[in-house]
Amino acid sequence: MTIQQVLLLLLLWMWLPHPCHPEMLFRRTPDLRPKSFGGRASGSDGKAIHRQKRGWMWNQFFLLEEYTGSDYQYVGKLHSDQDKGDGSLKYILSGDGAGTLFIIDEKTGDIHATRRIDREEKAFYTLRAQAINRRTLRPVEPESEFVIKIHDINDNEPTFPEKFYTASVPEMSVVGTSVVQVTATDADDPSYGNSARVIYSILQGQPYFSVEPETGIIRTALPNMNRENREQYQVVIQAKDMGGQMGGLSGTTTVNITLTDVNDNPPRFPQSTIHLRIPESSPVGTAIGSVKATDADTGKNAEVEYRIIDGDGTDMFDIVTQKDTQEGIITVRKPLDYETRRLYTLKVEAENTHVDPRFYYLGPFKDTTIVKISVEDVDEAPIFSRSSYLFEVHEDIELGTIIGTVMARDPDSASSPIRFSLDRHTDLDRIFNIHSGNGSIYTSKPLDREISQWHNLSVIAAEINNPKDTTRVPVYVRILDVNDNAPQFAVFYDTFVCENARAGQLIQTISAVDKDDPLGGQKFFFSLAAVNPNFTVQDNEDNTARILTRRNGFSRHEISTYLLPVVISDNDYPIQSSTGTLTIRVCACDSRGNMQSCNAEALLLPAGLSTGALVAILLCIIILLVIVVLFAALKRQRKKEPLILSKEDIRDNIVSYNDEGGGEEDTQAFDIGTLRNPAAIEDKKLRRDIIPETLFVPRRTPSAPDNTDVRDFINQRLKEHDTDPSAPPYDSLATYAYEGNDSIAESLSSLESGTTEGDQNYDYLREWGPRFNKLAEMYGGGESDKDTS
Repeated sequence: MTIQQVLLLLLLWMWLPHPCHPEMLFRRTPDLRPKSFGGRASGSDGKAIHRQKRGWMWNQFFLLEEYTGSDYQYVGKLHSDQDKGDGSLKYILSGDGAGTLFIIDEKTGDIHATRRIDREEKAFYTLRAQAINRRTLRPVEPESEFVIKIHDINDNEPTFPEKFYTASVPEMSVVGTSVVQVTATDADDPSYGNSARVIYSILQGQPYFSVEPETGIIRTALPNMNRENREQYQVVIQAKDMGGQMGGLSGTTTVNITLTDVNDNPPRFPQSTIHLRIPESSPVGTAIGSVKATDADTGKNAEVEYRIIDGDGTDMFDIVTQKDTQEGIITVRKPLDYETRRLYTLKVEAENTHVDPRFYYLGPFKDTTIVKISVEDVDEAPIFSRSSYLFEVHEDIELGTIIGTVMARDPDSASSPIRFSLDRHTDLDRIFNIHSGNGSIYTSKPLDREISQWHNLSVIAAEINNPKDTTRVPVYVRILDVNDNAPQFAVFYDTFVCENARAGQLIQTISAVDKDDPLGGQKFFFSLAAVNPNFTVQDNEDNTARILTRRNGFSRHEISTYLLPVVISDNDYPIQSSTGTLTIRVCACDSRGNMQSCNAEALLLPAGLSTGALVAILLCIIILLVIVVLFAALKRQRKKEPLILSKEDIRDNIVSYNDEGGGEEDTQAFDIGTLRNPAAIEDKKLRRDIIPETLFVPRRTPSAPDNTDVRDFINQRLKEHDTDPSAPPYDSLATYAYEGNDSIAESLSSLESGTTEGDQNYDYLREWGPRFNKLAEMYGGGESDKDTS
């Protein structure tokens, strides 16, 4: 037997099922190979190739999965030709699971599996075997690799990826229409036996659907399945391995199948005749009612379009399709009148907008119905004979004159009397009035076109039996012009004539205006009320006139102003005229006729003195007056006045010395009331008789106690004023709002000093500082200046 035959037999044996666990022994086969354990062959380069000698060899072991025994599962045996059975060799196993999943008896070479093996976790294991000398630990055989392949058993049932499937198929589909495909998977080995061969079958859903056993495609099994009869189906599919044979494992899934809609049902009106009612007062566009055709289909297959195809009211009504409700809304197209027509008949058609040609045989996808519309009578408001009225009347008509009449009627079959009235919001001045019975409008106040040319009135008509239902109509009254206004000067004229004017010289051009508006336009005539020797009027015949002089020279010394009455007339009927008076001043002019002066004061000045000279003289006089006033003020400032001018000059007020002050009216100098009220608020006030250069914010000082000695009080205030930067540097007596109690000097008032001067001692005033030297000289022991003089 050749080596090839041996290998072929070995492969066949490997692929055959093995119910037992055979021991795989691979020994040397010296008979199959030369003694040299290799043949000589010639390579491509001509050198001899030697085959290496093999001491052991194997390919793979086989092991059934899911072993349930109590002992370790035997896998196979390793054996070397060098093993003499004396235990000198040691077998070593390495690779996938070696030492844990797979163990080897190092003396005998037996391999065992320590636990159950699941092929679905791992289908084969690759390991390496080696035989070594136990004493020298040297390998006696080269390391060789082998495979332990796990044989599959049918231990996994087919499973579907989804527990529930959802699918749909159009209704009315032909038999065999594909719905959906379901696929189950089996974890067993598909290349070994029938463990993974799955066959599909239907457990629930017949006779409506079927499934292909090999592919799992679900198809329709009944023709013309109608969604309107049944829409939802539940189909249970089973997948079984082992080719569907007995003993195979199985799994199931549920498929929910929905029949989708197709347009296989035409629209149908539930009634052949529909009755609607509407009041005749309904405005255009009012919805009367709706019609609806039912369609068993859904979605776009149930969409319907409505139209009026016939009837005696096709021009009076419209129909609009409401998309969301699939209704036909009938609306008013023209105004209705119960007295004209009371009943209309319409033929309305409903038709599917999406028709499927496959179902034409089911009949026309449209339907019709008859709609009868009854018009109901309504108590309508009065109707005027016109939509508006225009009346023209002259402004000079007498009061109570009828300017026009409005007419209205009751459109109802039972005619009722009409009552007319004016809306007073359109005639606030109550110029017009209306006869409530016949609608005649007449004047109640005089008309004046120049005040208002148009009057826009609103007339109200109402039935006497139903006054709440009213109608309004606009009435436009145009006031026609009558020549009742006289012309007048267009503007106020400021006219002058030069003293050196010559006869025939133009001094003014005048024009006129008139409030009236004649049809042929305005035409004015100008003339003098009487012959004037100084001036004349020349009509230009273009509604203007010129004022001319009639003599040479005018004198302001004689007459400074002339009054010239001018008569202005129009040409309308009746002719109106008025007299306007021109005021003409006589003025001095230069040689060119330019006015220089018209004032009467200028007549008193010499003729040769001009205006510029007069202005210069006035300026000089003003400057001199200013100099005199300043000189007097400076001289008055230098003059000193004594503190007290006379003993008899006794006043209830202290006047500041070396200061002009304000006299008795100067209440700012000293307030006698503060002497009577020591607790008065110390409010520092600015003096009104002296303007300080810089304003400072006054400092508030606490008031002295009531029992403080006046000496300490005055010294305290002196220090405050000496250190106060805001105190004015004027030789003025400071005002204290408090005198103190039990003063040694008692009172400093001049009221007592004039009578008891000799009884008092004022020597202590010299101790108060230089500010009181003057008082010390006047009231002290020494003689004053006045006494010595």
